[in-house]
Amino acid sequence: AAPAGAVSFGVKHTEGVSVEVVCQGRAEVGSAFDSGTRWPLDEGTVLRFSMSQASTEVNDNKVTVSFYAEGGQPINQAGVFLTGIGISLDVDADQDGVVEKNNPNKASWTWGPEGHGAILLVSCDKETP
Repeated sequence: AAPAGAVSFGVKHTEGVSVEVVCQGRAEVGSAFDSGTRWPLDEGTVLRFSMSQASTEVNDNKVTVSFYAEGGQPINQAGVFLTGIGISLDVDADQDGVVEKNNPNKASWTWGPEGHGAILLVSCDKETP
């Protein structure tokens, strides 16, 4: 996806994004990007990015890749806007009638009248052909 004449690239990202560049089997992350590091556009180089928390609004995070020609002249940029979606299974883990997001019993289950934990019923049949 690099423009014609590009021989290297650099990466900038917002605070909510984690970025990793895997170049020649060696991964570099995070702080290396702050110093204006550039990586060669070699076959097999991989740029990975992710978010570890939910966004506060749509498109509130961004990754920008800058492409450079021989000699370091900038050629073009490509950007991706990201929205992190938080997914959580919230349950009445202590069976008191209240669904709590951070109940300490959420990660375990104990059988019996004094037990705690969730019972999940999963429908795995085909509703439509």
